[in-house]
Amino acid sequence: MDDDRRREEQKPSVDGREPQSEVRSYALLESEIMQPYMRFYKATYERGYLDRKTKELVAIAASLVSGCKGCLEGHLKKAIKSGATRGEISETIAITLGVNAAAIVDRSDLAAAALGITAEDLPPGKKRHSVDPES
Repeated sequence: MDDDRRREEQKPSVDGREPQSEVRSYALLESEIMQPYMRFYKATYERGYLDRKTKELVAIAASLVSGCKGCLEGHLKKAIKSGATRGEISETIAITLGVNAAAIVDRSDLAAAALGITAEDLPPGKKRHSVDPES
């Protein structure tokens, strides 16, 4: 394989994911479906109201929520390239964690309400052991 072709195959995809020999991004999408998506994707990163770093921080949060490992890796790299600091990335992750924790509470509250139960309706449990955070 010549050097030009090897470099071409190693380029990150348009969404920032690194190529992997085992997994090819968008491998099952036909061109007429993939092309409109790629145009939309590129348009979301063009000049707009949010600067590129902010867009990448939002993309990190969205990647975490959606569970897209390739997306997360690509957007972390692009956020750093766009000037994101450790603190900004850490805060983005913390906010994402907090919102998702609240979503879990919200879902459990909605499920309990749909079932017509409250915490008081449940039998108390016995503590089996305590965990000492100092040990």
